[in-house]
Amino acid sequence: MGELMRKKAVCVGSLAAIAILCVSVLGIAQEGSAGSRGAGTREDPYVVPRAASGIRVDAVLDEEAWEGALMLEIKYEVSPGENVPAPVRTEVLLTYDADNLYAAFRCFDPDPSSIRAYLRDRDTLGGDDWVALVLDTFNDERRCLDFIVTALGVQYDAIESPGNEDSGWDAMWDSAGRITEWGYAVEIAIPFSSMRFQRTDGPQVWGIDAVRRYPREHAHHLGAFPRDRDNNCYMCQAIKIKGFEGATPGRNIEISPTLTAVSTDTRGDFPEGEMENSNRDAELGLTAQWGLTANMMLGFTANPDFSQVEADSLQLDVNQPFALFYPERRPFFTEGSDYFETLEDVIYTRTMRDPQWGLKLTGKEGDNTFGAYVVRDEITNLIFPGSQYSRSTSLDIANTSSVFRYKRDIGSHYTVGLLATDREGDEYFNRTFGFDFDFRLTGKDQIQMLVLGSSTDYPDHVSASFDQPFESFSDRLISFEYDHNSRTWGWWADYEEAGEGFRADLGYYPMVGYRNVEGGANYRWTAEPGRWWSQCRIGGQMSHYQDWDGDLLNNEGQVWFWYEAANQFYHFMRGRRIRESYNGQEFDRTEFYTEFSMRPSADLYIAAFALVGDRIDYANTRAGKRITLNPYISYNLGRHLRLTFNHTFERMRAADAHLYTANISELNAIYQLNIRSFFRAIFQYSDYDYNAANYTFEIEPENRRLFTQLLFSYKINPRTVLFVGYNDSYYGASEYGLTQSDRTFFVKLGYAWVL
Repeated sequence: MGELMRKKAVCVGSLAAIAILCVSVLGIAQEGSAGSRGAGTREDPYVVPRAASGIRVDAVLDEEAWEGALMLEIKYEVSPGENVPAPVRTEVLLTYDADNLYAAFRCFDPDPSSIRAYLRDRDTLGGDDWVALVLDTFNDERRCLDFIVTALGVQYDAIESPGNEDSGWDAMWDSAGRITEWGYAVEIAIPFSSMRFQRTDGPQVWGIDAVRRYPREHAHHLGAFPRDRDNNCYMCQAIKIKGFEGATPGRNIEISPTLTAVSTDTRGDFPEGEMENSNRDAELGLTAQWGLTANMMLGFTANPDFSQVEADSLQLDVNQPFALFYPERRPFFTEGSDYFETLEDVIYTRTMRDPQWGLKLTGKEGDNTFGAYVVRDEITNLIFPGSQYSRSTSLDIANTSSVFRYKRDIGSHYTVGLLATDREGDEYFNRTFGFDFDFRLTGKDQIQMLVLGSSTDYPDHVSASFDQPFESFSDRLISFEYDHNSRTWGWWADYEEAGEGFRADLGYYPMVGYRNVEGGANYRWTAEPGRWWSQCRIGGQMSHYQDWDGDLLNNEGQVWFWYEAANQFYHFMRGRRIRESYNGQEFDRTEFYTEFSMRPSADLYIAAFALVGDRIDYANTRAGKRITLNPYISYNLGRHLRLTFNHTFERMRAADAHLYTANISELNAIYQLNIRSFFRAIFQYSDYDYNAANYTFEIEPENRRLFTQLLFSYKINPRTVLFVGYNDSYYGASEYGLTQSDRTFFVKLGYAWVL
């Protein structure tokens, strides 16, 4: 009996020891999990621990710091599936030290050979596999920073706010991606100097989402928390994390000098003359940033024009009554552009054509967001808007352009703001001033409004040439928008008016002298997992435009339908019925539009749109018919080489005869040596063929243009760069063939010192 009791005691003791060991191991395991470090809610955020060791950003994840990091999982498919379990497992690790926030992703894949990964330039994602860290560093649930990395380590960053994504923002951070036998790994280090965040001495609470794009037959979008489609506030639903005590941006001074050398030859007596050198110059430029505090940035630039590096895509400009829109690419203007957002495009920095210097201040202090800049521009570009068309000119006079923007958050759902712009030149000024607000009334309902007044005075010679007032004049802009968005239903109602004398010369606003009322609704279906289609939507809208005297400008009704299916197939169809007034006549028009896109394989992307129906011949004020086709193809030949081809064809008839045929082609070939460097060739060709006999005025029967560019690019980071390139232009007409008009060789070197 004594021996039996002794054996029982040993057994019980052994079981107790095993239990204690299991509890200890479980405790150690849980210490590195989310469960023991908070719940991820507002009341109890997850706690991000400080790194236990240094981290080398190489996507190996073998440092001691990752063993004690906070671990989250990306558990949900939020699109096209609606909060269904994610089809693949993804682990996310978070930690930090005095200088950086670190994140790592383990992306498990049942078939790693199917991972879509290509070498690309920075800020180019294509259809690749990628992961993203989304951070609401001010915890105001209005604005977030997106840090995206592909499976091969290509970076993409953006600032996201409701209804807008500013991909022109370029931060300085490190990343690496590596494909493994179990999937792929990504490692990220984001310096605190590259982010704006709350100014506090204690721990900070941030909102966070971790996202994975898993593109296969469907493009699965996976997230760390379920999305409520009846709530229009994305970051209000985000996970909350806590930590970063003592985090500061340091001195946060970045100085980026640039050297640009250009040699241009032109044919002075075109088309017969000889090519002669017209410009040989080397110019220094400078971009500098100083983080005054963790939440306030001061920027300066001199000679910031990088137009020779990035070529604008050609746009169809025949029979277009209003000025065309081109995106901004210059870093000084893209940095912090979200601070200046408004309901309408009343701030458009491409109007500043040849800026010599600029000064910018942006920041957020508590509930207050502000942005301001002053730019000295050597050229004054002007758009003269109207109710039926716009005109434009460029003046060889300098101006000083100033913008001030202020927004105040009221609670978690309301924002009010002020906006002022001023442009001053010789015998010229344009000023605007007003307010706006953005009220999220419920999770489904949002109201936005913008009210601006303007005051303008043109030089007398401009007023005489473009039929503008000779004295200073003023007017107003009012824009109102109501939106309701739920899981299935959406509807909206808009009102907008712009007086005939309203001008926003620092914006893109080519139409004035009108009032517009618009409304519409749509309904969405989401398929159950496993169906051949994933989601579809049907909708319609109506709008009524009238001029300032109450006369008709445009009445329009339309219905549309789109759906998404296997092979990442997207198809959209729209029919419109329009009654339009132009130049004293009214026209009835019917128009049909359709577009599709698909990725039948990882290497191939195909898209196209077609537009057929009635169209006004604006040049001759008569009815016409047109057809427009636009195919687009992108193909990857291995991981390094990508070819893209884009073509626009438009043909129009009027008075029962051919009016014009336009063809625009663009071919891009990019050979990506690695994620830092590439060779690129661009060929743009346009051919406009006019039936001169069918015009009521004299017109050149043919107009052709060829533009080519060869570029080598090397980027260590967004501002430490080397560009070496060549571009030229050719023009042709009915009297002569394509003839070279100019050629330019250029070298641009930039280096970023971070102090």
